Amino acid sequence: MAQKLLVKFSEYNVWYSKIKLSNGGVHMKLGLFFQPVHPPERSLYDATEWNLEIIKEGDKLGYEEAWIGEHFTLQWEPIPSPDLLIAQAIKETKNIKLAPGAHLLPFHHPVELAHRIAYLDHLAQGRLMLGVGAGSVLTDFKLFGIDPTTGIQGEMFVEALNIMLKLWKEDGPFEYKGKFWTVNQSEVSAGGLLGPHIKPFQKPHPPIGITGLSKNSETLKKASQFGFLPLSFGYSKDTLVSHWKMIEEGAVISGKKANREEWHIAKDVFVADTDEEAYEHALGGAIGRVYRELQIPLFKHQNILSKFKTDPNQSDDSVTPEYFVKEAGLVGSPDTVARKLDELYDHLGGFGTLLVTCYDYADNPEVWKKSLKLLAEEVVPRLKKNRKQYFPTT
Repeated sequence: MAQKLLVKFSEYNVWYSKIKLSNGGVHMKLGLFFQPVHPPERSLYDATEWNLEIIKEGDKLGYEEAWIGEHFTLQWEPIPSPDLLIAQAIKETKNIKLAPGAHLLPFHHPVELAHRIAYLDHLAQGRLMLGVGAGSVLTDFKLFGIDPTTGIQGEMFVEALNIMLKLWKEDGPFEYKGKFWTVNQSEVSAGGLLGPHIKPFQKPHPPIGITGLSKNSETLKKASQFGFLPLSFGYSKDTLVSHWKMIEEGAVISGKKANREEWHIAKDVFVADTDEEAYEHALGGAIGRVYRELQIPLFKHQNILSKFKTDPNQSDDSVTPEYFVKEAGLVGSPDTVARKLDELYDHLGGFGTLLVTCYDYADNPEVWKKSLKLLAEEVVPRLKKNRKQYFPTT
C-alpha cells in the first residue's frame, strides 16, 4: 500500500482561478519562491521580516503566489517552519496565495502535519497552497536518523502523502497500517464530542505542488500523474524540455492531457534600468554571494555540479556565479529580460507561472523591490502577443 497513492487524477486535480491575460494574450502569472536564503549573519527575526516585506511587496504588485522552503541544517537556509511565516503573511496580505515550498514529509508525522495544514487553510480562507517533497539535504536526513542512500525517504514521502490525503478525504473511521506509520481514525463518539472534525477549508484540500530539479525528473512525472502542480527548477533549457516530456508522460498514465498553464518554472531574475546595472546588482549583490559562498561549494560537496552544466564536457571551474547568472538567469534591462523570457517561453512551448527565486537584499532593499516592479510592470507588457497556440482551450 505504501507504494501507491490512493488518489485518482480526477479527484485531486488542481484548480485555479482564471489566468490573468496581459497585453492581449500572454498567459503568464508571476510568483515568488523563497528558499528562503539568508546570509549567516542575518538574525532569524530579521530574515523573517525581510521575507514578509517582500511577500507584501509581491502582493501589492500583483504577484499571485509565494512559496516558502523548509530546511533544518542549512545555515544559509535557516527557516524550518514555513507555515509559521505563512501564518504571519496571511494577516499582512490580501490576494497573494501562500505555500510551504515544501514541507519535507519524511521529517513529519503525517497526522500532525495534515491537521496543521487543514487549520492553516482555514486561516488563509482559500489562499493556501501546499508544496510537498522528500528532502535532499544529507544533514537533514542524518538529523532525523534517515539513510538517504537506501531510498527510504521516497517510500516515506509516498506513505505520508497517502495518509494525509486519506485523512482529508474520509469522514468515517479507518485504520491504516503502513511501513512507517500506523493511523487509527476513530468514529465520532460521546454524542459528537469526540472524533475527527478538522478538514481543509478548500475541498478536498489545497492545491498541491511537487518540485523537480534533475533532468528527466521522475518526481515531476508522478506530480503530473496524480494531478499535482509541477514546479521545475531547471538551470538549462534542455533540462526544462525534459521536464515537460516527463509531465506529459505522467498525464498520459492517468488518461489526461498535460496542462501548460499549471507548469511553474523557477528562475533567477533581476531587472534594472540597464543591463550593466542589473548584472552589477545581481553578481555584486546577494545573488552572486549566494552562488559563491553557498550553492557552488555545496554542489561540489554533494558531487552534483554536473547537473547544472549546459555542456557535460565543460570543466567544473567554468561553473561560476557569472555562469549561473548569465547562462541560466533572466537578468538585464526590461527589454533584455523580456527577450530572454520570450526565447525561453518559445523554446519550451509555453508555461503558466514564472517563479522569481528570492534573495536577501535587506541591505539594499530598493534595488530588489525595483526589480520585482519592473518585471511586473515593464517586462510582462513587452512579451509577445498571440500565444493562444500554446493554450488552445483557453
